[in-house]
Parts: sequence; structure tokens; C-alpha cells
Amino acid sequence: MPKIIVVVFLIIAAFALLSLVSGASYLETMLPGGLPLGNALTAIGLCATAGSAVGLSARHTALRLVSVASLFGAAAWLPASIALAGNLTLNFDGARGVAWLALSIAIAVTVLGALVWALAAALLARYRRARAA
Repeated sequence: MPKIIVVVFLIIAAFALLSLVSGASYLETMLPGGLPLGNALTAIGLCATAGSAVGLSARHTALRLVSVASLFGAAAWLPASIALAGNLTLNFDGARGVAWLALSIAIAVTVLGALVWALAAALLARYRRARAA
């Protein structure tokens, strides 16, 4: 994957994270169909982060396998969340809320772990190439 795409994915992920952390008012904007923009932006941010890890990882490695798995998990987060909540606004009650929180934390940790691993592997590979030259 071209590195410019990885950079674009990282910018998208950073925008999503900063929007969510800041509690921007536009996150409550309803998209056509009733999905809040914040929920869509969360899913996009997770997928962009996982996509960055995939783009940075070498083919046929354990890192690529974990990165692709994290991308599938990120892509499944919103549909799974909607299924658990039974609504697009992700309002939960009872045990479903606990299950959603566990799912969300597991996916976020996997996605961020894959990205950190991919960044570390890319930096290590660059360092080794520079030393070999």
C-alpha cells in the first residue's frame, strides 16, 4: 500500500479521535437514516487506524495477520454495536451495555496494538536499512 494512503488514514484517525475527545457538537448531527455522526466517525476512525496498521505491515507476517484481523474487527464494530443496542444511537441498558463496552475495548486495544506494533516494525526496518547502507 502506498505510504501516502497510510498517512491519509492516520490523519483521518487523528481527526476522529480529536473530535471524539473534544466532544465536538457536530458529533450529534444525525445522518440520513438516523445514525449519529459520532457513531459513524468512531467506526471510520477505528477502520482508518486498522487500515494504517495493514498498510505498514509486511506481507506474510504475523503482524499483517493481526492487522487484518483488527481491520475486520473495526469494520464489525458498528454493526455489532447496533445489534447489541437495538438502535442506531447506541443507547444501552443492562448486560448489553456491559457486553458492548467489553467489545469496544477489545476492538480498540487490538486496533491500537496493531498500529503500535506496525509503527515499531516500520521504524525498526528503516533503522536497519540505514545501518546497512
